[in-house]
Amino acid sequence: MIQDIETIDEFLAHRTADVEEAVRTAAAMEIMPRFRQLAAHEIDEKTGPHDLVTDADRKAEEYLTEALVKLLPGSVVVGEEAVHANPATYEAIKGEAPVWIVDPVDGTRQFVHGDPGFCTLVALAHRGVLLASWTYAPARDQLAVAVRGKGALLDGEPLRAGSPAPGRDLEVATSHPDYTTDDQKRALLGLWTEGVGPRACGSAGLEYLAVARGELDATAFSWEAAWDHAAGILLVEEAGGAHLTLSGEPFRITGGNTLPFTAARDAATARRLLGLLSGGA
Repeated sequence: MIQDIETIDEFLAHRTADVEEAVRTAAAMEIMPRFRQLAAHEIDEKTGPHDLVTDADRKAEEYLTEALVKLLPGSVVVGEEAVHANPATYEAIKGEAPVWIVDPVDGTRQFVHGDPGFCTLVALAHRGVLLASWTYAPARDQLAVAVRGKGALLDGEPLRAGSPAPGRDLEVATSHPDYTTDDQKRALLGLWTEGVGPRACGSAGLEYLAVARGELDATAFSWEAAWDHAAGILLVEEAGGAHLTLSGEPFRITGGNTLPFTAARDAATARRLLGLLSGGA
């Protein structure tokens, strides 16, 4: 078993391309052949009509679970579908083993409806610290990679989040109303104010990518499932952005965050949104 962070750093220095290959292969084998080809029996509800899972989700996660553990012996996988089947597996995020955090199809609703706005998310963490992430949008053939302390790349080109233009309304992607409770909606109400243009989010992973690219000013989310946020949080951070929870602390993948939280193009924008969210909570 891998025992220390230096060993994982060595892995990241030499094997990130192998992880990329595994992500691309999972998408090519299990996701894209089903895109716009799903039969009714390949789609199921989990907690309700807005929480869908497909054969593509299940098969891609199974492939990635086997491939990633093989690449990094001693590591474990926390995947969205495995946790749905056995919630206790989520606790591995807090453990001592390196952990792969996997969302095989982020934006399943878009995927089911034939919309290309979905992606596969993989992050590697150790003892609660995010070390690397891969965000792959297979229908667009876009791959973003972030490595802690090494920056972020989109298709091999550096990502820079930059800062919002002065005087322009902030564009903020927020938790989709279909996925929020009444309390969460009230907490997000602070964003409905002059100078901010909130809209419902699509795939969380692609919204984080848009922040890292400087195309979206910020996100404001009211849930903390690590598979939705781990890859994007590191991507934004390595592109020069910042993330803060309602308590003023950075988002923790191990949970216990004070929600909602924001990820923004720069620290000043994150602090501004945090003030608005505090007013709505």
